[in-house]
Amino acid sequence: MKTIAAAALVAGLAFSAQAMAEPVKIGMITTLSGGGAGLGIDIRDGFLLAIKESGNKDIKVIVEDDAQKPELAVQIADKMVQSEKVDILTGIVWSNLAMAVVPGVVGQGTFYLSTNAGPSALAGEKCNPNYFNVAYQNDNLHEAMGNYANTANYKKTFILAPNYPAGTDALTGFKRFYKGALAGELYTKVGQTDYATEIAQIRASGADSVYFFLPGGMGIAFMKQYSQSGISTPVMGPGFSFDQDVLGAIGDAALGVKNSSHWSKDLDNAANKKYVAAFKAEYKRLPSLYATQGYDTANLILSAVAKASVKDKDAFRAALKEAKFDSVRGKFKFGNNNHPIQDIYVREVIKEDGVLTNKIVATSFTDHQDAYAANCKM
Repeated sequence: MKTIAAAALVAGLAFSAQAMAEPVKIGMITTLSGGGAGLGIDIRDGFLLAIKESGNKDIKVIVEDDAQKPELAVQIADKMVQSEKVDILTGIVWSNLAMAVVPGVVGQGTFYLSTNAGPSALAGEKCNPNYFNVAYQNDNLHEAMGNYANTANYKKTFILAPNYPAGTDALTGFKRFYKGALAGELYTKVGQTDYATEIAQIRASGADSVYFFLPGGMGIAFMKQYSQSGISTPVMGPGFSFDQDVLGAIGDAALGVKNSSHWSKDLDNAANKKYVAAFKAEYKRLPSLYATQGYDTANLILSAVAKASVKDKDAFRAALKEAKFDSVRGKFKFGNNNHPIQDIYVREVIKEDGVLTNKIVATSFTDHQDAYAANCKM
């Protein structure tokens, strides 16, 4: 009788817990149209794959397109917080959109988890307990390539990036570790597709190397035009400019290019192998860095949901901070400013089974923390 009674009690508790399970509403604002659409599509697909794999029916994800417009992103965020009553916001690709949206959202007590944008201001003085970046701080991958440029013995690098927060963070990060001289430094227009003037300046500069950060369609256009120009000066970039979302469009001009990333499909851990296979099965393509950040963000949320109610802000925040999930990056932890402390690798673009992709060739940083954490008063 005791065994039956105990079994009934356990069953009753399980039923009660299931019955009381609270729905969690997640609002995803990301770029699904225009030149940057590929980035947002990958973030969305990686995120939704993790939710699907979890089988958690209590999580509802609402996805909307910001069309890469800050004012539209703000309108969508206001609607999601005020009308949709979402518990968590996520998904923004671009740092200028993040700066327009995040401070107001976290100021209202809503959690924001970044799947990509990592502007320096939100890592430093404007850090917030409700803001978590699951990707990186903007400078990080560029710092890694500045460090690599030294080991490659480059002495006169020409650097360029778009004129918006992530672009200025990018070149600041590169210069923070690069010890050589600059052959030139340019900030281009966001969304620019004609780089004839910039390429002419590179040609005339006497540079022994080029470092650029031009995400999405901007990088595709630059690399095609650079290749056609006949300049043989070697090119470097962050992983964003040479990842799976753009390599097919760039083509063989990308072969051999070194780039930095905190993730690569050849990272040797069980979670990553499972993820790469699952993404390929679900979407019939290899995952990109953006998709991977979406996937890790969703799994972080799932780990926190399993431990605490999202309505209990303090408990849920603590569960997020603990970051006890199987990251495809392997080890994962947050610093004091809720940004990752992580390894950053140097990759090389290769062709594998007829498909352009990347392989890790070196580790640039181990357990790297961003430069702004000291300014965060959390």
